[in-house]
Amino acid sequence: MKFVGLILKGLLFVLLTAAVLLKAADAPTVTVKGYVLDSACAFTKGLSKPISKQCATSCANTGSPLVILADDGTIYWPIADTMPSSGQNPKLLPFAGGKVTATGKVYQRGGSKAIVIEKIEAQAAQK
Repeated sequence: MKFVGLILKGLLFVLLTAAVLLKAADAPTVTVKGYVLDSACAFTKGLSKPISKQCATSCANTGSPLVILADDGTIYWPIADTMPSSGQNPKLLPFAGGKVTATGKVYQRGGSKAIVIEKIEAQAAQK
């Protein structure tokens, strides 16, 4: 009887793991263009672009998460898809205050959008 219980628990674990992996595979890969700025400024100041590179860098260095504010106004929270997860400021810090093109899997929940960045590069300055 204990053996059957162990088999059922193992089967349940495999099915749950497969469901999580399939859900992750469903996330679409998209390309987002926008500014890298401090999350607090994006919300509390209603900025459409960063004040400056120094401002965004200063906030990030004190622990505020950097986000990507897309051209259409959508805010993307950069996340890791690893467990345990990790902050993404080190990946975004070189681009703080600048405009980027980021490609990755996008997840949506309750009105928020997050991106697991696969590739990020600075956009050329517009004249």
